[in-house]
Amino acid sequence: MAVVVSCAVLFHAFLFLQRILLTLGQYDICKSLVSTDDGPTWEYYACQPRPMAMKDFMQIRVSPSDITCGNPPQLFCTLENPYLCSDECDASTPDLAHPPQLMQDSEHSGLITYWQTVTWSRYPEPLLANITLSWNKSLEVTDDIEITFEYGRPTIMVLEKSLDKGRSWQPYQFYADDCMEAFEMPAKWVQDLSAANVTRVICTERYSRWVGSKNEKVVRFEVRERFAVFAGPKLLNMDNLYTRMESMKGLRDFFTFTDLRLRLLRPALGGTYVQRDNLLKYFYAISNIEVLARCKCNLHAGQCTFRDGSLQCDCEHNTTGQDCARCERGFKAKSWKPGSFLPTPTGSPNTYCECYGHSNRCSYIDFINIVTCVSCKHNTRGQNCQHCRLGYFRNASAELDDENVCIECNCNQLGSLHARCNETGFCQCREGATGQKCEDCQPGYNWKQGCVLNVCDDELLLCENGGTCLQNQKCVCPPNFKGVLCEEALCEGEVGCNGTNPPTQCAGLLGQLRRVSRATGSLRSLSPSHG
Repeated sequence: MAVVVSCAVLFHAFLFLQRILLTLGQYDICKSLVSTDDGPTWEYYACQPRPMAMKDFMQIRVSPSDITCGNPPQLFCTLENPYLCSDECDASTPDLAHPPQLMQDSEHSGLITYWQTVTWSRYPEPLLANITLSWNKSLEVTDDIEITFEYGRPTIMVLEKSLDKGRSWQPYQFYADDCMEAFEMPAKWVQDLSAANVTRVICTERYSRWVGSKNEKVVRFEVRERFAVFAGPKLLNMDNLYTRMESMKGLRDFFTFTDLRLRLLRPALGGTYVQRDNLLKYFYAISNIEVLARCKCNLHAGQCTFRDGSLQCDCEHNTTGQDCARCERGFKAKSWKPGSFLPTPTGSPNTYCECYGHSNRCSYIDFINIVTCVSCKHNTRGQNCQHCRLGYFRNASAELDDENVCIECNCNQLGSLHARCNETGFCQCREGATGQKCEDCQPGYNWKQGCVLNVCDDELLLCENGGTCLQNQKCVCPPNFKGVLCEEALCEGEVGCNGTNPPTQCAGLLGQLRRVSRATGSLRSLSPSHG
């Protein structure tokens, strides 16, 4: 009995400890064991990995390929003492080399190491360099990005980001000593931004003007100040930030990236114009790049580990993939959906997704007491975006959460009654039209801005007495005959002409019979040759 009591006490202590950790953390627990009437069971929460120093995992690429100094060896000067040019860059000597990997090394010994470019010896040709930082993984920046420059910060540069692993780029922030001159943008401070425009891309002069101090080395992309717009100056109201992350369109994506790129457009000038008599003092040098971020796991993982050459989310909630962006095999009864920061502080894991990936928002309709998806995409409709819009039909070979689940009917406008089709893609055709899209005509009809009933043809509705069928709509009769099928003789009396043709009255009756029966294929049985 004592053992049972002890186990119960430990179990409840374990639950209490988990609750404390859940309260103190920010979405860092994916599930918790809770006690119910039916016994212990798991309760699931939205969760995300803790921030990490991402420079330990980044791949650096510098372009153009010959922009790094040292091949051939070259002397360079400093802006503080521009006429003492005793420093040397030599790629073949380890102590004098400045390769790109020195931007991410640890400098525990106190010795500063840095990457360096060639000098601006080709002035007035621009000295341009691109530094691309890649992770092959979606990340969410959680603190200021810091780039430490040696020998002066650039007077003009751009920080860019990619959301698709470098296939496309967009500006993150512009930097210049004169924003209007460099980018035709007014200079702004992040503190000037409000909740309505916190994701605006700005140009700042804060980090580009020469101050003549060796301590002014760092260029920042201010993240904390943007967070502070919602969470307060000391970031104490994080619940408000996470609520805005959930509700404000584009806010979370603003802090998301897979790659970063520095475009260095003009080096430090020392507060003066370019002095052409000493171009060896103009170059770029970076000693450190700090990117504090977390793996983006769509609130479905509390851990992120480096394996198979890249960062991977350790997915929970029956999700899988590098970013936990799809359901595990066997768990597709509901479509994948990212977790939600709401309600704070635990959020919702959205284990049971209701819109099959075709809507990002749901709305509660009070008077009928239902939750319905809003603005269904991919040509879907319905409370859960589970049906196809009018004019579309279900793709039988696609899962319900597939973007191509609904296929356009493409009904022929002239051959069909409307743009809708049935569940197999067949349109409702007008009289005489046929085919899945009503693009063909039935026998006895001819296409002419739609299917038109034939007056004559070369098979069943033959023009008689030597007449010829003109475009299936008219028999051109010889001079002595008339009628729809040239079946009537032009005679003055009521007796047949030369005794070779039926009387006019009979001929007219025969013509009527032919028109009534032509759709049945029995015209030949009514001809005089059959009695």
